Amino acid sequence: MNIILTEDVAHRGSAGDMLKVKDGYARNYLIPKGMAILATTENVKQLEHQKRQIQSKLNKLKKESEGIAQQIESISCTIARAAGEEDKLFGSVTSADIYTSLKNEGIDVDKKKILLDEPIKSLGIFTVPIKIHSDVTANLKVWVVKE
Repeated sequence: MNIILTEDVAHRGSAGDMLKVKDGYARNYLIPKGMAILATTENVKQLEHQKRQIQSKLNKLKKESEGIAQQIESISCTIARAAGEEDKLFGSVTSADIYTSLKNEGIDVDKKKILLDEPIKSLGIFTVPIKIHSDVTANLKVWVVKE
C-alpha cells in the first residue's frame, strides 16, 4: 500500500515522504494514529503543493538570514573586562555577554546560536561564529579590552 507520512516515523521516514508499506501496518497502525494518509492522486497533488509552499518560505527565510549575517559581519563588538597580569581576565566572556553586546547594537539573535566553544579568558580580537540559519553562518569580531 502506498502512503504519505504526515509525521516523522522512526526507521521509516520523515513527514512528507511517500512510502510503500504492508497493508496491515498502514491500516492498523499508521493511518489510525494519524501518522500517514493514503497516497491518492488528490493527496499527492496536495503534498506537492505544500512542499512548494514550504520551499518558498524556506527560501525567503534564508534570504532574511543572509541579510542579518551581513549586518553581523559589518559590526564588531567591544567588551571591556578587568584583567590582571599577562592579559588574563578576571572571569571570562561568555555567549551571554556577546548576546547582550549584539542586542545593544540592535541585532537580536538566539543566545544558543552563538557558537562559542569555550568562554574567552584573555584579551584580544576573536572571531565568533553565529549560526543564523542551517545554511548561513556569520562571523562576528569580538574585541576583548582591558577595563
